[in-house]
Amino acid sequence: MIDAIRQNDLGRLKEILINEPSLVSKEALFEAAKLGNLEILKYLVEYSRISLNEYDDEHRNVLHFGAESGDIEVFKYLVERCGMDPLEGDKDLVTPWDIAHDLRQSYENMYDEYPEDSIAQGYVEIENYLEGYFGHKYEDYYHNPVRRGFYPDPSIVRVGSDYYMVNSSFIFFPCIPISHSRDLIHWEIIGHAITNPDWAHLDELEGGRGYWAPDISYYEGRFYITATYRLNDVPPTYRRQIVVSSDKPEGPYTEPVFIDEDGIDPSIFNDDDGRRYMLLNRGARIFELDKSGTEKISDAQLLYYGDHKRAPEGPHLYKKDGYYYLLEAEGGTGPGHRVTVSRSKELFGIYERCPYNPIMRQKDESAAIQRCGHGDLVETEDGRWFMVYLCGRALDGRYSILGRETAIDPVTWTPDGWPIVNDLKGPSAMQVKPFPEMNTDAEADNGKRVRISPCGLYMEYMTPRPFKDGEVICSFNERKFLIKASTAPLSSVDSRNIVLRRQSSLHFSYSVTLDIPDMEDGQSAGICGYYDENTFFEFGITTKEGRRYLYVNEHIGDEDRALLSKEPFDGAAGSIRLYMDTDRLRRELSYSLDKEENRESFATLENVFYLCDEGLERGKRFTGAMVGMYAFSGTNEMIVSFRDDKFREI
Repeated sequence: MIDAIRQNDLGRLKEILINEPSLVSKEALFEAAKLGNLEILKYLVEYSRISLNEYDDEHRNVLHFGAESGDIEVFKYLVERCGMDPLEGDKDLVTPWDIAHDLRQSYENMYDEYPEDSIAQGYVEIENYLEGYFGHKYEDYYHNPVRRGFYPDPSIVRVGSDYYMVNSSFIFFPCIPISHSRDLIHWEIIGHAITNPDWAHLDELEGGRGYWAPDISYYEGRFYITATYRLNDVPPTYRRQIVVSSDKPEGPYTEPVFIDEDGIDPSIFNDDDGRRYMLLNRGARIFELDKSGTEKISDAQLLYYGDHKRAPEGPHLYKKDGYYYLLEAEGGTGPGHRVTVSRSKELFGIYERCPYNPIMRQKDESAAIQRCGHGDLVETEDGRWFMVYLCGRALDGRYSILGRETAIDPVTWTPDGWPIVNDLKGPSAMQVKPFPEMNTDAEADNGKRVRISPCGLYMEYMTPRPFKDGEVICSFNERKFLIKASTAPLSSVDSRNIVLRRQSSLHFSYSVTLDIPDMEDGQSAGICGYYDENTFFEFGITTKEGRRYLYVNEHIGDEDRALLSKEPFDGAAGSIRLYMDTDRLRRELSYSLDKEENRESFATLENVFYLCDEGLERGKRFTGAMVGMYAFSGTNEMIVSFRDDKFREI
């Protein structure tokens, strides 16, 4: 059958399938589309038993292969007659339009000119067709997630033409990153809700505890951030709520005020009459706050438990057109996660469920983007609506190593007054930018400025639990870190000064130059892949019997898998550059003692599955993989200099 398709022999194909109809396969369908055999493709679609809901191992459907063919008629047939979506992503979120665009670009980079009847011209025709079909150019689109890596539990607020978003930070310091955007797509961290180590209260907390599910709001000229402060499981108190405020979105914010109401996922709602309320789970409970937003002045009561009835949390209230709309996250943070909505004419009235619930959920269990929920709505200046929400991408359907990320999709309001997200199609892989005209400025400005937090770290970096003044110093003038080595190993909650950044891609390279300090036996320093004190790996230098060695250690639960170089390395070297090259769950570790071209491989970690929520069943695991620098001194003091860190997505 495949031979018949490759030979464009429709008669032979018909003979095969007439005699043995069950022989038809998705491989035949994909081959016909890939080769641009329109008549054979039509026969398979219209006369065979084939299903168009078929995917290959990369989660590509027939339209992905049709795009690869460069045949405009095949592509149009699949879109117009078969209803295939040019914006559906594969396991790497590559869409059929991406394929046509990238292949066109590759041909244009190779050739100054190409014949009009070449396959390259076919990609041009497909792109032109799609621009007419959607009314937008390729450059007018963005890809979800918009905040990649460990950015869970988003909350958003608009002030004028500026948008501000907060995400959970758990036990990492500085606490609760605050990001800014002008176009809802390109985001940059501008500050944190807690930058004073004395106000963080994280020292004794296990990984996965700390600051959960923050909410940001704006009231009478001030920004308010509330979050759950999640303690260790030691009775009688497990959860408290905190509130901080500032007249500037980037801060500094006030010292956290604690509100002793049990629950998680608080949000602040400011009603038209000036009264202020806090909502939190289970379901959506509500109590009144004083004018300052820091004191509870009424008992909590249940507004509505939720539509799905399983793990209702993340409540947010909005007032529009005479209704109070209540948004909730339900189903737990796994594959069943979703967003539902209900409404009432009165704040404390009876809430009716939306007939279109869930308004956001991933229905395709094999799609790249999963576990979509914990949404928050925002209205633009021109009256359009969008929802930010968390999502996760699982490698091999098992390991969400990037953690829970932030996505965004458009919201429309039905004639009967209900909000629906992305036309109820679930999360988008590729979507029109809210402000396409802002592309150039937003992209040029994104992440270009050097920002240092008031606590002394570059904005993209953080540490597990706070560090003290002078223990970590970053330089404005050059990319340099001075780190006081921890007296406790990385496997301890007492470990400090591990300087980390979020892993934002499944394919990346990370490298840092370590200026080799004077070291005593047992001390170590280098780079690491880190999730929490229970799961991480180290790659660096250590000293044994007065000589320096390279080493790798994987720590998984209570197990250590250590590898020490057979021979000590050049004692005269003043510095060493350490490299981490990542392809999904594979990490290649290498080093150089002089120049990059003389890199030498040291070890390959084939499967760092443990750097994710699913990597170990121990404690609370809600964060994501990180990379960074560490130093361990044991009982004696050691200061280590790192410089020229580079993180490059591939």
